[in-house]
Amino acid sequence: MSPNPRQMKLLKILHGSGSCSLETLASELDVTVQTVRRDVQRLAEAHLLVRFHGGVRLPNSTTENIAYQQRAQLNAESKEDIARAIAREIPNDCSLIINIGTTAEAVARALTHHTGLRVVTNNMNVAYTLAPQASCEVILAGGSVRARDYGIVGEATVEFIRQFRVDIALIGISGIEGDGTLRDYDYREIKVAQAIMQSAREVWLAADVSKFHRPAMVRLGELADIDRLFTNAEPPAPFPELLQAAGVDCVITA
Repeated sequence: MSPNPRQMKLLKILHGSGSCSLETLASELDVTVQTVRRDVQRLAEAHLLVRFHGGVRLPNSTTENIAYQQRAQLNAESKEDIARAIAREIPNDCSLIINIGTTAEAVARALTHHTGLRVVTNNMNVAYTLAPQASCEVILAGGSVRARDYGIVGEATVEFIRQFRVDIALIGISGIEGDGTLRDYDYREIKVAQAIMQSAREVWLAADVSKFHRPAMVRLGELADIDRLFTNAEPPAPFPELLQAAGVDCVITA
């Protein structure tokens, strides 16, 4: 399904709280409980949330991410805010690697007025956005193309990325657990992301607040592996302390 604006707002509320009663959702959305119940039924059938007695919660699957189209719409305004903040920090005449993810694609859109960029990417959507810019050189990685999001992954991609040494690696993530572990769902994507991190002088992570305390199956690394984190609100406990201990510069865009 493609959620309507009210259903997207419902999902955004859940991403902020983790779980919620139907009555609270009805109040937040300014609709009746019956309307919320119908929305919840549709979203549950699409596996975007899980019902329990009296309320709903996020699926919190450790094995499978939500669908690309839903990810693209979820927290879209926050992702655009993060993207603009990142773009302001990226100088002209800079070399970058940008990986897979809807936030990474928002960053690409925010970079279209930069000049002198050389961008290596394993994301066909990023390449499609930046390639028409005459002052930007785009280098597209080889490998296996995932049909669901046009990300390029696999051993060929890892070997391709290892040829480069760029100024900034820009990565996304599916979840950051409470111990500071960075996690994602596809081990092939993880291998590419690790190669990207090793091929850059600085590693910048773009993650909206819904990613904190979100579980996923495969370990990418630790907070100490990144230099800067761009997010749209103050991270929940215990992340401020973890970020400080790891020496990560946290940029809050809101």
